[in-house]
Amino acid sequence: MSSAGRRLVPETDVKINQESSIKISETQSFMQRILSISGLRGVIGDGLDPSYIAEFAMAMGTIANGEKIVVTRDGRATGVMVQAALFAGLTATGCHVIDAGIASTPSCGVLIQHLEADGGIQITASHNPVQWNGLKAFSREGSVFDQQRGSQLVDILERKEFHLKEWSKIGDVSVYDDPHQPHLEKVLNLVDVAAIRNRNFKVVLDCNHGSGAVLGPRLLKELGCQVEVLGETADGRFAHTPEPIKENLEDVARYVRDFGGAVGFAQDPDADRLAIMDENGRYLGEELTLALCVDHILGQTPGPIVVNGSTSRINADLAAKYHCEFYRSAVGEANVVAKMKEVKAIIGGEGNGGVIEPQVGFVRDSFVSMAYVLDRMSKSTETLSQWVDSLPRYAIVKDKVTCPQELLTQACAALKEAFSDAQTVEGDGLRLDWEDRWLQVRASNTEPIVRVIAEAPSDNDARELCHRGKEIVRGIVPKQ
Repeated sequence: MSSAGRRLVPETDVKINQESSIKISETQSFMQRILSISGLRGVIGDGLDPSYIAEFAMAMGTIANGEKIVVTRDGRATGVMVQAALFAGLTATGCHVIDAGIASTPSCGVLIQHLEADGGIQITASHNPVQWNGLKAFSREGSVFDQQRGSQLVDILERKEFHLKEWSKIGDVSVYDDPHQPHLEKVLNLVDVAAIRNRNFKVVLDCNHGSGAVLGPRLLKELGCQVEVLGETADGRFAHTPEPIKENLEDVARYVRDFGGAVGFAQDPDADRLAIMDENGRYLGEELTLALCVDHILGQTPGPIVVNGSTSRINADLAAKYHCEFYRSAVGEANVVAKMKEVKAIIGGEGNGGVIEPQVGFVRDSFVSMAYVLDRMSKSTETLSQWVDSLPRYAIVKDKVTCPQELLTQACAALKEAFSDAQTVEGDGLRLDWEDRWLQVRASNTEPIVRVIAEAPSDNDARELCHRGKEIVRGIVPKQ
């Protein structure tokens, strides 16, 4: 088997940061499989196989003590195979499995609460390419596993300490016919449905053949929108590279403009992230998804908000505008959720297009984002572009540098020395703050690299700051 284009990684435990502990597996081949407290991802047939999937399921079933587990999946064709292996492992530990079919990641979280299940698993590789698939574990609260529970699952899986049942106590599988209705109702209850319907907005929704294609059009039609759906079949046959970033959505943006849409929405394959385009076909960036929702919610109901350390400063500005408490957590959905619960935040999320609304569930949710944007637009004569242009403006640049994780401490020390005038925050890599800009460096969860993120008032300033940060990190890496 050729190793061309693959990343050779030794089999070793690598402690990344407080977000997760990663184990990248290599056996007899150059297998691509990533296990963390956040779940499992791998290339089908080259790292992710039925036997390992079944073992993951047995670990999950052991934690759930053979109780009720919800299983959903995105539209990838390989999901059927993954699902079969998953069912085998879960029922082997005595679990009653509720097969909810193709559904989004946030819908899985809602359904766990609705059915009072003891946990759940979403089959998805998120925005990874089509050859990948994976598993994301949920707690009985309907949120992704936190550090403690995720570490417990990884430990059980690696030790193979599964609680398997005898033949008479094997679990079973039942089918849940409409897993989307509970989620739909929760989202509709957030907004003024009549006001949105009265506007009869023209909307382009790019589902890109992901699981959002099931609930997304249904929600927008309930809101009275004229919907043009792209990639409306949830079969995983992506029409473009699945991550909803600017370079992957150029054709979609043009379609929004040519269609005369008031807004364009683009989901990732499991529909927990959302990118937005305005009526001119301008890609607004994933960072603005959260900011728009924060502006709308805080303008109606002031309260604490939480974002992670890599999310735009615009949210802090909006919190100040509405005299609200503002908090940052470490990067990672589980960390944002934990902080939101601690401070009783009314909204939170991440700058990757992931909005978390506690009234629906503690999971990033693209459907909430769409509903909130339309709700705000229905109450104003402004176009989306005018609304966006009224917000504080920053440019954010995200890059990376090859750097072994063990050199991160040295890199952070060098950065603190070079930027001695900055306010520093440590714990999730290093964040350096000035009055109108910031720089963050943190280890990747999946590669031997350091991510370097900078934000400033202008694109040139952000790029220059990011470049300076990268050069300092490079300076401590031994030359090959």
